[in-house]
Amino acid sequence: MRFRFCLAALAVLLPFLCGSPGLAANSPWSTTGPDGGDARRFAFSALDPDRIYLGTTDSWIYVSSDGGSSWSRLAKLGTRDDLVVDSLVVDRTDPHTLYAGVWVLGHSDGGIYISHDQGSTWTEVADMHGQSVRALAQAATNPHLLVAGTLSGVYRSADRGLHWNEISPAGGSEIHEVESVAIDPYDPEIIYAGTWHLPWKTNDGGAHWNNIHEGVIDDSDVFSMIVDPSRPSVMFLSACSGIYKSENFGYEFRKVQGIPSTARRTRSLRMDPADRNTVYAGTTEGLYKTQDGGENWMRTTGPDVIVNDVYVDPRNPKHVLLATDRSGVLASEDGGTGFEESNTGFSQRQVTALLADARSPQTMYAGVINDKRYGGVFVSSDLGRTWKQQSEGLHGGDVFVLAQSADGALLAGGSDGIFRWDGSAWVAADALAVAPAPPPVAEAPHGRAKRGPALPAAAVQPVDPPKLGGRVAALSTAGDTWFVVTTQGVFRSADRGTSWTPALTATSSEGRDYLTIAADGTRVFIGRREGMMASDDNGATWQPLKLPAGLTVLASLAFTPDRTLWAGGREGVFYSRDNGGSWTALERLPVVAVNGLTWDPTLNRLIVTCGVGTVIYSIDPRDQSWNWWNAGWTVHSVASLNGRLAAASLYSGVVLQPAAETGRAGDSVQDARR
Repeated sequence: MRFRFCLAALAVLLPFLCGSPGLAANSPWSTTGPDGGDARRFAFSALDPDRIYLGTTDSWIYVSSDGGSSWSRLAKLGTRDDLVVDSLVVDRTDPHTLYAGVWVLGHSDGGIYISHDQGSTWTEVADMHGQSVRALAQAATNPHLLVAGTLSGVYRSADRGLHWNEISPAGGSEIHEVESVAIDPYDPEIIYAGTWHLPWKTNDGGAHWNNIHEGVIDDSDVFSMIVDPSRPSVMFLSACSGIYKSENFGYEFRKVQGIPSTARRTRSLRMDPADRNTVYAGTTEGLYKTQDGGENWMRTTGPDVIVNDVYVDPRNPKHVLLATDRSGVLASEDGGTGFEESNTGFSQRQVTALLADARSPQTMYAGVINDKRYGGVFVSSDLGRTWKQQSEGLHGGDVFVLAQSADGALLAGGSDGIFRWDGSAWVAADALAVAPAPPPVAEAPHGRAKRGPALPAAAVQPVDPPKLGGRVAALSTAGDTWFVVTTQGVFRSADRGTSWTPALTATSSEGRDYLTIAADGTRVFIGRREGMMASDDNGATWQPLKLPAGLTVLASLAFTPDRTLWAGGREGVFYSRDNGGSWTALERLPVVAVNGLTWDPTLNRLIVTCGVGTVIYSIDPRDQSWNWWNAGWTVHSVASLNGRLAAASLYSGVVLQPAAETGRAGDSVQDARR
C-alpha cells in the first residue's frame, strides 16, 4: 500500500518533477545542431525584408536578420511540442505585430497566436482555441481584417485578430477542411477559400458563397491560392490535380501545369514581386518556375526536394529561399536556378541516437531519422559548434542506434541491419553465420548412399548469403560477445560483428518486440515492454523474467560497475542486486515515465531521462544520491563529453549543457521542488 501511495504522489508531482519552470536550471541548454530538418513557412515585412520569420513543425519560430543567411530560435508557441506553424503573417502597417496559425498533426487541434514585440512573446487568441488553422491572410487595404481557414470552416477578424467569427455556413457540408485562403487586394469583402475538395468564393464578406470549380477537376485539394496584386482578375491555385490559372476573378480556370504523378502536391505558390508573369510553385517533388504567366514550367531542383514555402526578396528577386522538409532552408542567388543549404543556426533534426567518442572527449555522433539523403549520421569534433554529415553507404536509411566497441569501431543500427564505419563509408556488418553444408550424397550400387565428391562449381547456383535484417532497436558491444536486437529477433556475434547467429528469434513468443539490452560479462538481459529474458552464459541459453513488481511498462535497462541491474519505465526506476531475482523501487528519486538509462563512466553516475518532461537525473549507485538538471527540452538520450552533458531532443537536434552549469543535488521530492 505504501508503494502505491508513493506512485500516486509522484504522479501528482509530475508537472513539478519533469519540467516545471520552477525547476529552472542555471541557464537553458543550447541547441547545437546538426543544422537542417523540417522548415514550414516564411513571413517578412516589406518594410524590412532582411528580417525573415520561419515556422516549424514543433511549435518553434526562428528569425533571420540577414536575409536568411543564418537563423536563431525566437520563441516557442504554447506549451506543447507538436504545433505545426504553417501560417505566419507580419502586419502590413505594424512590423512589430505578428500572427501565427497552427495545427496539430493527427488531431483537430490548434489555434492562433499574436505577438506585439516582433515575435519575442506570444498570446493565444481565445476565440480560436482548439481550431486547426491551416491558412491565414491579412487584407491589403484594411489591416484590421484577417481571414483564417480551419478544418471547420472560414473565420474572419475585424480587429486585428483579437476576436473571430465564422463566416462560412456553420456545420455546412461543403466549406470545411479549408487549406488555403486569399483576399482580393482591392476589395476585402471578396474572399477565396480552397478546401480539400474544391475552391469557393464570397463577394460579400461571407454572407453568400459560390463554388468556383469551372475547369477544375472534381475533388481537387486546393493547397495554395494567390491573387495578382496589380490585376486581381488574375489568380492561380494549386490542387492535387495540377496548377490552375483564372483570368476572370476565379469564375473559370484552366490547367497550366499538370501533375506528372499522383504523389506530387503543390504546397506553395509565390509571384515574383517585380515580374508578375514569374511564378514559383513549391511542390513535394521539387520547385517549378514559370516566366510566362504559367504557359511553360520548368523544374529547377531535384525531385527529392519537398518544398513547403517560397520566399522571393522584394528588393532582389534573384534571391529566393525555400522552406523544405529534411533539408531545412535552401537559398538561391540566381532566381532559383541553383540552391545551397542556408541552415546556420536552424536545427530541427529528429535525433534518435547520440554517442560520445570514447577516444576523443569533444567528439560526438548523432543519428537521425526521416531525412533520407539529408540525414543518417552526423559528427561534431568541437562540442557541437560545427557538424559534418557522415552518411556515405547508408543509402538514405534511418539510424536508430549508435555504438562504439572497445577498439574504437563505430557501429550504426538502421532500419535494415547494422553498419560499420570503415574510415570513409559505412559498410554492412550484417552477415549471418551459416553452418557448413554436408558434402553431397551420391547414389551407391544397390540403392545404398555413399559420400561422393563435391559437385563441379559450374553446377552450383550462386546464393546470396543470409543477412541480419529488420529495424535495429538496441546494440551492445560490451565484452567479447556482441548483441543486437532487431524486429527479426535477438542476435549475437562472437567475432566482433563479422557474423551473427540467432539468439532469440522473432518467430517465438520470447523473441518478439524487444527494445533494450544490458550486458555485463557473461550476463545479458533483454527487455520488452512487458517482460525480460536473462542469460548467464553469453546468450547460449535464456530464462524468462517478470518485470519488477509495480512496473507495468519497461523502457530501458542498464548495468552499473558494481554489477547492479537497473530498470526504468512508466512507474520510475528499479534496481536489482541478484540478477533480477528481486527488485527494489528507487522511491527517493522523484521521476516517472523514464525513457532512458545510461551509465556515464566520466561522471561515474547513472543518467536518467524522463519522457514527459525536461529534467535529467544522475544517480550515484553507491549511496543512491542524485543530482538533476532542467535541460529545458524533452530528451531521450544523454552523452557526456569530458564531463559536459549533451542530450538528444525529440525534434530540435542535440542540446548542450552550459559550460559553467553543474547539477543540483537532491535527495528527496522536496529537494526537487525547491
